[in-house]
Amino acid sequence: MLGALADQGLEMTDDPSLAEVIIVNTCGFIESAAQESIDEILTLAEFKKSGSCRRIIVTGCLPERYREAIADSLPEVDMFLGTGAYHQITEALRRTDFGAPCLLPAPYALPLQDCQTGRTLTTASFAYLKVSEGCDRHCTYCVIPRLRGKLRSRTPEDAVLEARRLISQGMNEIIIIGQDTGAYGSDLRPPASLSRLLSDVAGISKDVWVRFLYGSPDTTDDALIQTVAAHDNICAYFDIPMQHAAKSVLKRMGRNYDSADLLRLIDRIRQVIPDAAIRTTMLVGFPGETDQDFKELLKFAETVRFDHLGAFIYSDADDLPSHRLASHVPKKIAKERHHALMTAQSRWSEMNNQKYVGQTIRVLVEEEMEDGLYAGRAWFQAPEVDGIIYIDAPVDKNADRVGNFLNVRITDALEYDLRGEAV
Repeated sequence: MLGALADQGLEMTDDPSLAEVIIVNTCGFIESAAQESIDEILTLAEFKKSGSCRRIIVTGCLPERYREAIADSLPEVDMFLGTGAYHQITEALRRTDFGAPCLLPAPYALPLQDCQTGRTLTTASFAYLKVSEGCDRHCTYCVIPRLRGKLRSRTPEDAVLEARRLISQGMNEIIIIGQDTGAYGSDLRPPASLSRLLSDVAGISKDVWVRFLYGSPDTTDDALIQTVAAHDNICAYFDIPMQHAAKSVLKRMGRNYDSADLLRLIDRIRQVIPDAAIRTTMLVGFPGETDQDFKELLKFAETVRFDHLGAFIYSDADDLPSHRLASHVPKKIAKERHHALMTAQSRWSEMNNQKYVGQTIRVLVEEEMEDGLYAGRAWFQAPEVDGIIYIDAPVDKNADRVGNFLNVRITDALEYDLRGEAV
């Protein structure tokens, strides 16, 4: 959307008091995300009274999920664009005669972006490369297939061309993403694979990191693991949302594996790549989850000692198949379980971070926080979701550190973050 707006010569501002049009891109995956989106919309709507704002446009999953009902509940908004209408953003800025406040074409009917699609990069060091859209899975807790449609993959040739362009623009990390990235290419004829795509992108420049996010246990196969092992510049970072470890809970979730399958996969990754970083996401408080189920999850997490682990509390809604399952877990109990899991993970994370103290690590610098202090990430840290590395570096007005790599000797380990000195 930013690329399309820039192509029209529109000027962007981060100051909402100066904006004539305010665009809010939303998430509607879980209740807390939807509420956060609504709160932000209401806050920004005040600039219609106190600022220059003449129009507010809301895009993304919130209108896609709640459709025309959202227009009735948010009269402050002038136009809603669903996930299949983002390409109409420039028209929504200029036109007032759509005849309805919501544009909600089917998400799967929209052509995929390609390497010719205009983009505005918003980071100095890394760029996301979306290689697929949609998901063919039927997890009972998830609304993504309805919001995004069926799996549709870009051709590997097109994705590689965009990667080349991003690298030529100075990006030092390419992050390959999709809603179900591990399934990339299975819908193409002939089929493509994530492992081959990773290899092709990694071959563009040995000096650029390549990372992929959001795999699945059943698509993290040996070919993918071996590909990561074969390329020094593919981050040995496996983000595999597992959701749970109790067999009965996984079955109700619609997941086709159990804890034994997960342990075999983790053992295989660590056998091939001993220092691989493994991240997962867990879901607590799912309907029917018993105290014993949660104890099994906690024991599983302690056995594995994930490098990074995030957890969600189950978010119920009447448009989810899981809504119709019996024995919903009270919110108070679900919150207690979430707290117990994340408290344990913070201990394990700090213990794991201790192994880096004294090591010199290559860090991608992302921000100058103040004179002599920077923040960045190592290969075992993904943007936004993992910890960061605080870097003490001598003040040098001639050193362009942000967006570039720096060797850092780690001096201290915190719960989730690290601190070190530039060397």
